[in-house]
Amino acid sequence: MRLFTAAILAVALVLSGTLAPAQTEKAHQAGSSCIYCGMDRQKFAHSSMLIEYEDGSTAATCSIRCAAIDFAVNIGKTPRAIKVGDYNTREPIDAVTACWTIGGDIQGVMTSRAKWAFGKKADCEKFAGEHKARIASFEDAMKAAYEDMYADTKMIRDKRKAMKTQPRQHQ
Repeated sequence: MRLFTAAILAVALVLSGTLAPAQTEKAHQAGSSCIYCGMDRQKFAHSSMLIEYEDGSTAATCSIRCAAIDFAVNIGKTPRAIKVGDYNTREPIDAVTACWTIGGDIQGVMTSRAKWAFGKKADCEKFAGEHKARIASFEDAMKAAYEDMYADTKMIRDKRKAMKTQPRQHQ
């Protein structure tokens, strides 16, 4: 009986290890809302992020801006993996090794100064050239997210306040 129990436990451990990447990808693509701003992560799959911490907890956000908030709030946790949606394919890619762009002529998600990730450097370079953005690393993009935090928070508050005070359109 002990041998049978040990065999089942071993199979369960093997399966849990092989299912983890698929579960991570599914969680990244899920239509869940951002834990900080409530935006639909599937709609913003080109910028959404999924942070997996060493303690097994996760944070699903719509953008690098909201991921920066999570990092600040969870300063005592160590990230194990950070995924971000590829700007072109919307598929989850490793945020740390991705090629990032900062700025440009396309509005970012939850920010005035866009920060987009690309799995392929050629795509990143093409986008940067076409949209007047600069090529950056994950560290650069995260630093920019923190630099922009106050102005972005103020912009979001002002937009939400304006939406509340506008008369509703009847159809």
